[in-house]
Amino acid sequence: MRSVGLFVAAVASFMVAMPSLEAQRRTQRKPPPPPARKQEPAVVKCPESLGTGVKTKASFCFVLAGRDPAAGVIVTIPPHTGAATLTFDLHNRHTYSEEEVKGGRAFATYSAVIGVLTMTGDLLGRGAVQSEFRRSRDLFDRITGGAGPGGVKAVAPIGRQDVTILVPAKIDQVSLLGEILNATTSAGREVASPGRPVAIVSNVRIDYQPAPVKR
Repeated sequence: MRSVGLFVAAVASFMVAMPSLEAQRRTQRKPPPPPARKQEPAVVKCPESLGTGVKTKASFCFVLAGRDPAAGVIVTIPPHTGAATLTFDLHNRHTYSEEEVKGGRAFATYSAVIGVLTMTGDLLGRGAVQSEFRRSRDLFDRITGGAGPGGVKAVAPIGRQDVTILVPAKIDQVSLLGEILNATTSAGREVASPGRPVAIVSNVRIDYQPAPVKR
């Protein structure tokens, strides 16, 4: 009888220990893997849009000269862990004239510098683009919605420079503002002045590690 009692006691002890062992297994499970890194078009608030490209179908936005981040091209950065990577195409701005091209007076040269800032005015980085115009094929694209032949606008992007900027983890918006413009055209020399276009931006993209979802 004593052996039977010991056996019953052992079984009872084992049954009591089972929930504890199961709880340990649950606590020892590995945490779920972090979300996969994402690459996607950025959400952009454009203060002055140029329009849509005929060839690229991209949206082109003027980058205006100024010092107030609220007046720039505002790019929203999704919640992210670690630094996100902001990438965009930077172009010069050219006003095309068929008459000047035919008359051999169309030569123009451009250089522009823009800054990428936080909304509190801290500089994260700069982008620069330089290009020349001699003939129509020098244009990067033409823009729909104009009164010119083929329904295109006279103003067009020229040149293309890929710009990459690292955005710290806690920054959820950045601003693109024009800093320097040095342009020489048939109309003379042009420099940056507040509120005026310095360059053109397109194809704004963001690469980031999504922040964990709060539960």
